[in-house]
Amino acid sequence: MKITDVKCFPIFAGSKNYLFVKVETDAGVYGMGEFGISWREKAGIGAIEHLKPHLIGADPLNIEYLWQLMLRGDFFPGGRINTAAISAVDIALWDIKGKALKQPVHMLLGGRLRDRVPCYTGIGGATPEETAQKGLDLVAEGWKFLRLSIPDRDGILDGSAAVRDAVAHFAAVREAVGAEIEICTDVHTRLDPPDTIRLGRQLEPYDPFFIEDPLRCENPQSYRLVRQHVACPLAIGEHFATKWEFRQLIEEELLDYARLDLCIVGGLTEARKIAGWCETHYIKIAPHNPLGPVSAAACVQLDLATDNFGVQEMWHGRTDFLADLFPVQVPYEAGHLLPTDMPGLGVEFNEAAVSNYPYEPASGPRLHRSDGSLTNW
Repeated sequence: MKITDVKCFPIFAGSKNYLFVKVETDAGVYGMGEFGISWREKAGIGAIEHLKPHLIGADPLNIEYLWQLMLRGDFFPGGRINTAAISAVDIALWDIKGKALKQPVHMLLGGRLRDRVPCYTGIGGATPEETAQKGLDLVAEGWKFLRLSIPDRDGILDGSAAVRDAVAHFAAVREAVGAEIEICTDVHTRLDPPDTIRLGRQLEPYDPFFIEDPLRCENPQSYRLVRQHVACPLAIGEHFATKWEFRQLIEEELLDYARLDLCIVGGLTEARKIAGWCETHYIKIAPHNPLGPVSAAACVQLDLATDNFGVQEMWHGRTDFLADLFPVQVPYEAGHLLPTDMPGLGVEFNEAAVSNYPYEPASGPRLHRSDGSLTNW
């Protein structure tokens, strides 16, 4: 079996773009992948087109060799865009391998360790009371994990005000849902170390499951300071590409949950290595999944086969998203994603439906401080 083509499918679906990748073979078996850096789809297409000549004619089952070739086949490292492109191809190759061997991908990663994958989904509200009610509604649907965020005020985000607002929303949700429901706070890299420390200390009485990605990724050493002052568990890593960017946080045990993004970090091949490394430090994985059905399916395959799994992000809490494009998706039930015995990732792609979602150039939302300067979204 040989790779015959690598196709890119950028689409626009409501509020954002997605980039899906299809790897085809001469055996008629195809695999699906997904590019992970939103609003950089054109750059992703360029990176994938650059990789394509190295893949045509190769054995798609020889995944580790192709991963090394895509990462190290050029003199200069390609950066995060390149690793997201590698991720999309790598996930598609695992899909092909599972189909060729007639096994779900998780069976190729070691087997099924659990019969369901607990997920968290995000909630929001304009007021603490509204957020609390949304939390209660989700708990009634069966969700055991909820995620709050650091709220802005009509596009303005100042650190001290954001901390006060976040704590007020968290306290209201905790009072509403009780002690048995796990609650996370996604900082979305919006705070600097001093405000992160204030947030962590003020949230401690409300028992957060974890504080997610408080700082930007450029200087992971800053987590040393945060770790010294914050007792709440920390979940970090949704921006990181490859095992090397996780190195310091794992080896110095500066995180409790690794926020692997399979569509950025290097696909299933690299995520599996990082998960094993985390296991030696008693760190669990909590994969990042703000994307579409392929990302969700890849995450589930890793979660099912990983002992040190914690919880899975499922941002929309649906498995009918883009249902015409992906008529078969990972099944969902009451706050959990469920395994299937379908070979590969467990999704099917209807290429004819791509025309229903014409690509539209778009950029991500932006936040500012009250003085007009740009801050992290």
